[in-house]
Amino acid sequence: MYAKIKTNAVLCFLLAMMLVLAACGNQTETKTDASANNAAGSDKTASANATADKVGLTISAAASMTDALNEIKQTYETEHPNIELSFNFGGSGALQKQIEQGAPADLFLSAAVKNMKPLVEQKLIEEGKEKTLLKNELVAIVPADTQASIAAMDDLNKAEVKKVAIGIPESVPAGNYAKEALTNSKLWEPLQPKMVQAKDVRQVLQYVETGNADAGFVYKTDALTSSKAKIAFTVDPASYSPVEYPIGIVKATKHAQEAEDFYNYLQSKASLDVFIKYGFSVPE
Repeated sequence: MYAKIKTNAVLCFLLAMMLVLAACGNQTETKTDASANNAAGSDKTASANATADKVGLTISAAASMTDALNEIKQTYETEHPNIELSFNFGGSGALQKQIEQGAPADLFLSAAVKNMKPLVEQKLIEEGKEKTLLKNELVAIVPADTQASIAAMDDLNKAEVKKVAIGIPESVPAGNYAKEALTNSKLWEPLQPKMVQAKDVRQVLQYVETGNADAGFVYKTDALTSSKAKIAFTVDPASYSPVEYPIGIVKATKHAQEAEDFYNYLQSKASLDVFIKYGFSVPE
């Protein structure tokens, strides 16, 4: 009888200990889970705060500036981790219209003064925050593997040249410069049956690279980016208006200080060196 009681007591003691240990385990697990959840929550909060602290700038820029600005973007965002740059590349005339219609933009980089001037006159560009940043020049390009002999304007009128690509003169500055040069060479009207118009200068480059045009007019900077097209000749600079790239801060920007900081950075030696590398020149 005594042995049986003793045995029951031992079993009860062991059962009690098991319950105590189980309770401790659950409590430890709960604390661990809570700690993990708190840590995860802290990480998410920190990440959310970092994202919330970032300022996004939208820059409307001429398509011919694509490569140079993308390189500048990498450096600038590394040096300014709170800034995120987004580029809206296109024909300067189309970008001008977008800004006039209220499209969001913090800065405008045009490939022609004529597309910046109306915005300044309408007071859509911040007063005193507009200037000429760069210069460029017009060239005629042909496919890299072409057999056609094209070395001057008159050669575009040869029978072997079937298609000549230019940007839409009304909205693409490079197209307007090309029209000026062709008009002064008395070739604008004769070449009309061969003309293929493009939405921006990069599309002209694409037409020539793919053989959809036998020749095309682009900026020197665009021609230098391509391995599938080559420069046939440089257009006489006296035959068209100077190619100037003005830059301005859009008055409607919601990030005035950040926009001005980037505006100033684009005029720095670090940025200008990148532009020069891609074939642009700096006004004297």
